Amino acid sequence: MRSFTSRSASVATAFTAAATAALLATGASAPAPAAAVPVLTHGSAGGSAVAVGDVVSASLVTGTKATFYSSATGTTGVSCSTSSFSATVTSNPTAPGAATGSVTSHTLGNCTSNVSGTTSVQSITIENLPYSMSVGDSAGNPVVISGSPMQITARLNSWIGPITCVYRATSMSGSADNQGNTISFSNQQFTRSSGPSSCFSPGYFSATYGPVRDTSQSGNPAVFVN
Repeated sequence: MRSFTSRSASVATAFTAAATAALLATGASAPAPAAAVPVLTHGSAGGSAVAVGDVVSASLVTGTKATFYSSATGTTGVSCSTSSFSATVTSNPTAPGAATGSVTSHTLGNCTSNVSGTTSVQSITIENLPYSMSVGDSAGNPVVISGSPMQITARLNSWIGPITCVYRATSMSGSADNQGNTISFSNQQFTRSSGPSSCFSPGYFSATYGPVRDTSQSGNPAVFVN
């Protein structure tokens, strides 16, 4: 007569075999890995990919100004109540990584000056476009814009007549934030390349843009960094 122990082992073996066969029959398997998420999505974090060729755009955050001051801690210089940019996405790899784009438009308007000796602002223009742009998903969501060179030209009216001040930089760095879908730049330094001594040097550019939107998609959804 077979022992109770041997009968129990046989039953357990048979049960295991049956369970395995059932799993195979139903096609059950280990959970699939999570779907790859690109660096930039629109609509939500982890949402639909921002497509290569899409245009992303933003204006100043409501109630803020773009400033170009003579020092990183002062308030003397030029401030503009309107500003906007547009960039075409040129790559959007799977996270982690950095998406890239080409800044094709960057404007400043409704500007005033409190620089001693100046009376008003004729125009502030951002020149030598397009610029290269990258948006990364590492700590702080770094944003880098670069040109060869980037150039800001300020045309001001002064007590002695119009003056033109030209400032240049090879790049400026900022950060993106999914809270408000913003891109911010703070005290990015430009060096005066031409203009009279009444043109301060260096100049420091600051601005916060948002919400950044994918204007190539229906409804202009907000853009997120993943």
